Amino acid sequence: MTCKGICIRYKAIRPTTGVGRYFSGQKRCQICEIFIKWGGFCCPCCGYKLRSKPKKLKYKNKLREKMQLQVQSIPILN
Repeated sequence: MTCKGICIRYKAIRPTTGVGRYFSGQKRCQICEIFIKWGGFCCPCCGYKLRSKPKKLKYKNKLREKMQLQVQSIPILN
């Protein structure tokens, strides 16, 4: 599994707001070493599984907090 350069077409731009990359839906390929905007589970370039959550516990907790705030802010329709 090596990078073939196809992933450059799907390269994601860093979010300008205070939202993180994973929260905005971007995924990271460990082989290509790039964040991409892709709907699948595997990299379109090398076929390696994409990481959709951060590795470090500190950043995992930040992502969980943002996700909980988002869920709480959604109004419940009756």
